[in-house]
This record gives sequence, C-alpha cells and structure tokens, in this order.
Amino acid sequence: MLTRTPRQLPSHALYDRLGSSLFEAICHLPWYRISRVEQRLLAAHTAAINGIVGPISAAAELGPGSGEKLATLLSARRMHNIRVLLIDVSAEALQQATRTLSAVNGLEVSTQQATYEEALADLDLSACAGGALMVFLGSNIGNFDREAADALLRAMRGVFQRRGFLLLGTDLIKPEPELRLAYDDPLGVTAAFNRNLLVRINRELGGNFDLGGFVHRATWNALESRMEMHLVSTRRQRVRVRSCDLDITFEDGEAIWTESSYKYRADALEPMLAQAGFRMAGQWVDEGFALTLASTGS
Repeated sequence: MLTRTPRQLPSHALYDRLGSSLFEAICHLPWYRISRVEQRLLAAHTAAINGIVGPISAAAELGPGSGEKLATLLSARRMHNIRVLLIDVSAEALQQATRTLSAVNGLEVSTQQATYEEALADLDLSACAGGALMVFLGSNIGNFDREAADALLRAMRGVFQRRGFLLLGTDLIKPEPELRLAYDDPLGVTAAFNRNLLVRINRELGGNFDLGGFVHRATWNALESRMEMHLVSTRRQRVRVRSCDLDITFEDGEAIWTESSYKYRADALEPMLAQAGFRMAGQWVDEGFALTLASTGS
C-alpha cells in the first residue's frame, strides 16, 4: 500500500501491543469522548436493549477493546449461559477483554485473532437456537469507507439465519474544531499512536524510517464526512523496507494516509442498515454519538 498514490497503510496495523495501549490512553483523554459517551449510553439503556433483544445463546463482538462495554450489556441479563466470541487483530486487546468478560458469571469466552472480514467469512450464528447478538461499538465502522462499510454490514447480516441482532455504535458529525482536538490532542498521545506504525514497520519488517522525519497530521474532509490521519514527511528522504525489498523516496510534505474515521448522521443509519438486510429496532443518541440496534427481521 505504500506504493499507492496517495501512499497508504492499513489502519488495523496501528494495533500492535504498544499501539493498543496508546489507544486505550487516547480513550481517557478529555478530547476523545467516544468511549466514555458510549459507555454512558450503554449503562443508561442496557435494560431497554436487552428487553428488545430478548433471550440469546451467543454473542460476538468485533473489536472488543477492554471488554467493559460488552460486560456492561451481558452482566445485566437475567439468563446467562451465553457463548461469547471476541474478534480482533490485537492479541493484547483479546487478552484484556477475555479477563474482563471471564469475571461475568455464565459466559463462555473464546477469541479469534483476525481481521473483521476474515472472521465474518467463517462465522456462522445460524445454529444458535436461542438467538444471537453481534456487537460493533466504538464507531469502529467509521474506519471503513462507505463501500467497505456496506460490505462489512452485509457480511454481518450473512452470519445470521435465525433471529439475531446487531448493536452498532457510531460517532456523529460534530463541529470541526471539536473533531480536530479529538484526533490531534494537545498531549500528543494520538501523534504517538500514529507514529508507532513506523516503529512497527522498522521492528517487524526491517524498515529504516526516521521517526523524526515524519509528523502527525489530522484533517477533516467535509466532502467525505471523515477525519483523516496522516504521517507527513518533513524533508525529502529515502526509506527502505528490507522484508518487502521496497525502496521509497518521500518528497518534502508527502504524506502516508494511515486512518480514516467516518462520521455519520443519526437519520442516515436506518437506510444504511436496511441496505444490508437489517431492520431498525431502536436507537439512542447523546452528545454526538449513536447506539443503534438492528434486527434480522426473522
């Protein structure tokens, strides 16, 4: 992807051990409110969500983070004995989420270290006689462009044959200054998170990126309704990645696009879900964030 124009790196590569820890730190920053607002929404509306979903025998979460949100949702249920599958590219995140959820009585927790697309291709919840719930929170869907997000939602719908539900968390469009602070914080934690991607390439792929030669940049793309993170070369420089036999010349000001975070309108989520085969079952909105519950309609 580094040979593309513009140069790109996959956003899931941000989450090695250090990257996952840095992201957890980002979630505690006052300028990045997604996790805290979502947790409050879950705490306030868990009873309503569980009431609509009804009995389930299985739950799967894509990108569980620390596992606290799913624990909030499932620990409030009267009936347990639920099989839980956690899916993430980060082994560290899976370990932490497993520890959190294993403390909830009645849960049988398993994990799969894979991309969402890889895991969904093999996942089958059709045999869950008691119903199933899929959880995709943290506005992680915002890391996918519109076409990829639609394909991901269709893949989620494809794992259900019987009754099932999807709980989707999405960050909503906000004033640009607020968005910029969330992705370029004054403490520089997000910048470290972004530049750690170069550390990972150097360590795992034999790269020789000079960390001092790249700076973090976050921009709001109003036309596409997304925040973008880039690593921008501060000079003309040549970089080699040994394991890929790749030599790249970066010009002064040339950028690597490392992540997109699409923002939504609450009223746009129902048609987006309907296009993938889901039916709106409930929605809760607060402080520029939405929790949307959708059913398979069967």
